[in-house]
Amino acid sequence: MQKLPIGISSFEVLRTRGFVYVDKTEGIHQLVTEGMYYFLARPRRFGKSLLVSTLRCLFEGKRELFDGLWIAEEGRWDWTPHPVVVLDFNQVSLDTPENLRLGLHVALQETATSYGLTLATPLLESQFRELLVTLARQAGQPVVVLIDEYDKPLIDHLGKGEAEMAVARANRDILRSFYGVLKGADVTDVTRFVLLTGVSRFSQMSVFSALNNLHDLSMSTQYATLLGYTPTELAQYFQEHIDHMAKELGWTPSQTLDMLAQHYDGYRFSTRNHTVYNPFSTLHALKELELRDYWFATGTPTFLVNLLREKQYPLPELEGLQTTLTVFGVFELERLTPEALLFQTGYLTIRDVQKRIYTLDYPNQEVKTAFTEALLLAIQDIPRAMTSHIMRLAEHLAAGDLEAFFTAMTAIFAAIPYDIETKRDEAYFHTIFYLALSATGRPAQSSPLTNRGRIDMAMTLPEYIYIFEFKCGQSAAAALAQIRTQGYAEKYRGLGRPITLVGVNFDAERRNVAEWLAEADEG
Repeated sequence: MQKLPIGISSFEVLRTRGFVYVDKTEGIHQLVTEGMYYFLARPRRFGKSLLVSTLRCLFEGKRELFDGLWIAEEGRWDWTPHPVVVLDFNQVSLDTPENLRLGLHVALQETATSYGLTLATPLLESQFRELLVTLARQAGQPVVVLIDEYDKPLIDHLGKGEAEMAVARANRDILRSFYGVLKGADVTDVTRFVLLTGVSRFSQMSVFSALNNLHDLSMSTQYATLLGYTPTELAQYFQEHIDHMAKELGWTPSQTLDMLAQHYDGYRFSTRNHTVYNPFSTLHALKELELRDYWFATGTPTFLVNLLREKQYPLPELEGLQTTLTVFGVFELERLTPEALLFQTGYLTIRDVQKRIYTLDYPNQEVKTAFTEALLLAIQDIPRAMTSHIMRLAEHLAAGDLEAFFTAMTAIFAAIPYDIETKRDEAYFHTIFYLALSATGRPAQSSPLTNRGRIDMAMTLPEYIYIFEFKCGQSAAAALAQIRTQGYAEKYRGLGRPITLVGVNFDAERRNVAEWLAEADEG
């Protein structure tokens, strides 16, 4: 079997050392032949650096690396080498504005040295301009500029207090002037291609006010699958690994694909319903032969959690959140919106588009399970020791043991510190209930819509279906009566599984479950 390219973002390494490369060169060819100035945002560890590396090798004319790929077919590409300037902000000091400037100076000098040049201009922007113009003149070919993780000098300082926000603002001013060099007349005359990648889409006025000719590909239908693996690509390039995983786990290849899709597919970046797998998690699962939260474990979204807590965001509404296109481009240091951040960082994705209304949701089981657990533990300061109770919730429901289920749920509520300042109403208890069930990794739905209204919660397991209705300061009997009166069970009766109706009443003073009642749906 070809080796899995885990943690490898070098196109040359992939192509020369026996690693799998999913051929994206047809889309890359379209990109480089149809335009010049591009921007692409994708979540972390989604293949942005590999794209930059591939473009570098392409424009450097390294024909032999592309043998067997789409673009290598006769007449598809002119392999004339171009000078290429790559700036990778993963390798530039970002902790202070002074170090950012110094880091950029060093990066430019290193590039110049690699081409046998010496830069004479001391000022950063002038030095950048000198490098580009001189390289083009020396090579007799226009220059290519590739900037990876352009926004790292900003996002690395978010959510860490006012002092760090001041650093982000100062870094923003440096970047605005620096990127503006690419719009200068003397530079555009000698430019062949420009691509900036990052996680976030800061507004034109925020960072790119002087570089306002970038074509934003982030939600382009044409390039929605340029990064990540489509279902077709997964089956085509990784079939041997899928068969191996199936054999080791006692599944069929079809079942293995279904499980990989449930955990790692689902990212959608345009109005067209084309989804892609998270490449980082998919590769790790095929390597480790186990379905785990690989992508989520590489970076806890502390800043996002803090922002949601600060804004007291209604967390159950993240699932099935409806918004308009405007939210995707709103990203300012002084005006951060949870919806834009959650989409751009990959914790929410497009589920549906109807008449300019975008429905967002968790992309897959990995993100929903891990993120809701992080929210539950962090926002309510629940001790990590409670995770054992959380994980058993679904087991109790699968066994039909509601006594054990509510014993565990009561323990979770009891573990929330008393000094957390928040309003203890039905919405509060609903949020904790929702986060706890979602964190189990089983299909919990908050407020699913029926033709008679919205159910508070539904849990659909292979063994049972549970419909929950919540009250605060009333009675479990009243909650149960509402389920019956509104006919909430009708939606689930065709699934061929027993349906249990559960009414729950919470006590705001005790901050816990006061009583619960359950009965079987008689249809």
